[in-house]
Amino acid sequence: MTLNNILKSILFSTSVFSIASSLPLDDFSDIQGPYCETIGCCQSRQDGCSFPVLGTLCYCDEFCTNMEVEDCCPDFYPVCRHINITTTIRPFITTRRPPPPPAPSTSCLYNGRALFFKQKVKDNCNLCECTEVNGKLELLCETNVCLMDRNIIESVNLEQDMLGWRATNYSEFWGRTLDEGVRYRLGTLIPQSFVMRMNPVRRIYDIHSLPRNFDSEEIWPRYISGIQDQGWCGASWAISTAAVASDRYAIVSRGLEEVKLSAQNLLSCDTMGQQSCEGGHLDRAWSFIKKFGLVDEECFPYVAGNEPCTIRRSGKLIESGCKPPRFSERTRRYTVGPAYRLGNETDIMYEITKSGPVQATMKVHHDFYSYEGGIYRHSDLNYGQKTGYLSVRIVGWGEEYTSRGIQKYWKVANSWGTQWGENGYFRIVKGTNECEIESFVLGTWPHVDRKILLAHGRRNSNRI
Repeated sequence: MTLNNILKSILFSTSVFSIASSLPLDDFSDIQGPYCETIGCCQSRQDGCSFPVLGTLCYCDEFCTNMEVEDCCPDFYPVCRHINITTTIRPFITTRRPPPPPAPSTSCLYNGRALFFKQKVKDNCNLCECTEVNGKLELLCETNVCLMDRNIIESVNLEQDMLGWRATNYSEFWGRTLDEGVRYRLGTLIPQSFVMRMNPVRRIYDIHSLPRNFDSEEIWPRYISGIQDQGWCGASWAISTAAVASDRYAIVSRGLEEVKLSAQNLLSCDTMGQQSCEGGHLDRAWSFIKKFGLVDEECFPYVAGNEPCTIRRSGKLIESGCKPPRFSERTRRYTVGPAYRLGNETDIMYEITKSGPVQATMKVHHDFYSYEGGIYRHSDLNYGQKTGYLSVRIVGWGEEYTSRGIQKYWKVANSWGTQWGENGYFRIVKGTNECEIESFVLGTWPHVDRKILLAHGRRNSNRI
């Protein structure tokens, strides 16, 4: 029997392991080793259990016999298998198979903490879930653009000297998407083309007589409506309209018809072409007040929702279940004349000095939601391109010395509560139509009872 046959018989009769029947044998005394004896590792799969030989690597772990072509070191069998063979086995050196993929992880990491399979977590406005992907656990998240964005806030504050304003994170906005902000924190629909073609009224006045600073709250401290929070309802169209009408009733009547008119009256009852919390047109809101009038806030309080109209559309206050004002002879609802448009910066200023705050529409970009204070100008730091329109009240103006020189600004009342901005107000660059705020500005004249005006005139004449 040849040596090869003897070796085959021995290997096949050994139950601990199996070697291919065609295992080539030869006498290569010059490379007999020691290899495995030197390394000292023979168990399981250990890719590091190798030794250089003939310009490549031979292995001493058990996996070297599991290859289609073996890559064992010459002394593997006597050292690791304890088989004494006088003729050395020449290894078949080849490229090792890639190691098996690691066992799938048992958790996902989120901000340094482990999440288990199917566990969910909210990352700002995006929901994330620990999910299996190709045999591994990965944290998959939604890709919504968030209303509050750390990158915008940090970038604005880094460029504060250049931009002129600062940003902050509002907890009420955190966790909301930009889509939600546009839909529920704005709410003014773009005026129709024929409305935008409305000719502005022309005023005759001395431009140089206009003050450099003016604040309606200081001139008429009791007559200017407070800051309201529209909540998650696209109601800026209704709130700004009711507030401007309220301010002007108090100012024109010299406080004799000081009233807070109901924005909910508009939201619930002005349904012709309006969409309540989904948005409304300013021209239609003013037409509604002109035709039907409004009740006061106490009679129809604001609830920031699509509430049904629970009062009669028209009629006297008592007929609608409302109490007449305590210090006035008014029995009818509060109506106004036709709304009129103001065409330029100085016309807006003159109108405010004579009749009180005006209503304006501005285009809102992503960065505006984070405004905390200063004179706002759009920064282009937007991660979502979705914009919308907001209706506000311009209550005054002023000038401020900045790193850019003297900066003119409008003082504007928003409807996002007193915790936002500068106690509910914001300042914005004046005279350059920043964010289109000077493009569509409206005023109106309240229908103050003539008896009240006459009574007021008599009181003034008696004081002379």
